[in-house]
Amino acid sequence: MKTGSILDEIRARKEAELEAEKSAEGFESIFSRARDCPPRAPFGAALRRAADGTPAVIAELKKASPSAGVIRGDFEPRALAESLAESGAAALSVLTERNFFLGSPANLEIAARSVEIPLLRKDFIFDKYQICQAKVWGASAVLLIAAMLGREELAELRAFAESLGLDALCEAHTEAEVGAVVSSGAKIVGINCRDLKSFRTDFDGAAHLLGLVPENCLRVCESAVDSRAALLKAGGFGADAALVGTELMRSPSPAGRLAELLGRGA
Repeated sequence: MKTGSILDEIRARKEAELEAEKSAEGFESIFSRARDCPPRAPFGAALRRAADGTPAVIAELKKASPSAGVIRGDFEPRALAESLAESGAAALSVLTERNFFLGSPANLEIAARSVEIPLLRKDFIFDKYQICQAKVWGASAVLLIAAMLGREELAELRAFAESLGLDALCEAHTEAEVGAVVSSGAKIVGINCRDLKSFRTDFDGAAHLLGLVPENCLRVCESAVDSRAALLKAGGFGADAALVGTELMRSPSPAGRLAELLGRGA
């Protein structure tokens, strides 16, 4: 499914990598290992607003991005995971995409050994094999991006993830994608404020999209939350949680910055 955005290039690289990974270990083997893995803390259950109405924060471990380049040179996944969990992160999002975000499966495995809070495998997922990988590496949830998946494919992958005990954060960027995500049966809907072609963020546009998500779904605001005021604004738009990466990773003290966003700063 072509998108006319950087997703096409990312997926092409991922498909080549995945073929090599499948050659090293067949689907039945990794599927068996995934089924045998003990469950982690559930992702969706953690995405609840605080008593004062502040949305939960999914703190992202992200070394780089296509739009910003290297964001954090001193990237230490264990120290980051532990300090962000201690500072109030409801969950962690861990990049495993190697080429454009400089992520690694090892970062997810390290986080899984270091903290008890839920973990999202942040990657570009289009194959059940990748979902099995996520479970084996210690994830509680996977990201499914509507822009690169058809409606039936989205529903099939979400159901497969749930069959392994994983939640699925189903991401949309447009009204049509929100409709596709909701009609596919998604329970956790992410609205990405970033345009995948221009890389610009449109926070107010995200407010409109969040309003299209039924109240029986958990709603996550992704990208553009860079202050406590923005986090509270997202809550006012209806977000139960916000995924925050660049703002934390650019800070000299990601844990301290998270505390400030949550209203716990000095």
